[in-house]
Amino acid sequence: MKDFASYEGGERRSSEEWAKEAEEIAGQYAGKGEGDILRAIYARAVEGKRNGTLTNEQIDEFYARFSSMLDGAKRKRLKKLVEELKRM
Repeated sequence: MKDFASYEGGERRSSEEWAKEAEEIAGQYAGKGEGDILRAIYARAVEGKRNGTLTNEQIDEFYARFSSMLDGAKRKRLKKLVEELKRM
């Protein structure tokens, strides 16, 4: 997933495919802190919202897929970010 526009949340994928994609994404951010990762997500999302390629539905789908991989505190921070993006 290079950006939110390339994320296809509606696809039917196996759990192995989702795990592989999650590993690839995690590898891109290896060695970076949580703040760096959240800033990267936010920057991509803001760009998508501004150019009209990212919808609130896509943001919800992204959250639904990836939030389950996070612990409670990180999930809460991602949810806050999602809510802020949807208000844009």
